[in-house]
Amino acid sequence: MENNQVNNTYDDKKKKILAVDDEIAIIDLLKYNIEKEGYRFISAQDGEEAMRKVIEEKPDLVLLDVMLPKMDGLTVCKKIRQEEINVPVIMLSARGEEIDKILGLEIGADDYITKPFSTRELIARIKANLRKIEQEASLGYLKGNKISVGALTLDLDKFEVNIKGEVISDLTRREFEVLKFLAQKPGQVVTREALLEKVWGYEYFGDIRTVDVTVRRIREKIEKNTANPKVLVTKRGVGYYIANK
Repeated sequence: MENNQVNNTYDDKKKKILAVDDEIAIIDLLKYNIEKEGYRFISAQDGEEAMRKVIEEKPDLVLLDVMLPKMDGLTVCKKIRQEEINVPVIMLSARGEEIDKILGLEIGADDYITKPFSTRELIARIKANLRKIEQEASLGYLKGNKISVGALTLDLDKFEVNIKGEVISDLTRREFEVLKFLAQKPGQVVTREALLEKVWGYEYFGDIRTVDVTVRRIREKIEKNTANPKVLVTKRGVGYYIANK
């Protein structure tokens, strides 16, 4: 009895996970496994309710199904980013289509997992994304420091990128993290696998195409000619690097 009372005690230090899905069975499954890991669990069953809870509850992470009533998950994710709410978003989809994944990443999702998924994989993704947020918070985003490599300057306090005097401020958190990680290794080629591990925070479960989609999206924002990038460069068959001249 005492154990049950302890488990049910409200603890505002626990990370709060918002799961958004219109299938009760999925919500129940997520609730059981997420609470078992020691997180607080809240849920929503349509897109409009999801937006309300993102704003009111301020979750630490959002699990967001693509197919939702009233407002689909992609639209919800887009609105979250438009509101400049810096919460990790993991998209869920039963379709598993590449177009869904690309769209999700392009509008600011941090991660993507297809149904049916294993509990082990889901929890690994949750922990990896939360760990990245904690690491950033502990650094205080390096308290105003800047990183300059070649034509690129990153303002770690303002969350801005400067390319030869042009300020670019519409990068997602994940896009900024990729540039930051590469800029800390000027001229050094970093493999896709290393980026997946260090920036996304997991090894085995990651989809390598996630890195390529994110890099393509970054280039659309910072390069004059995406077909011939001068800042974020590809080393064919190996990975990516930031040009240091």
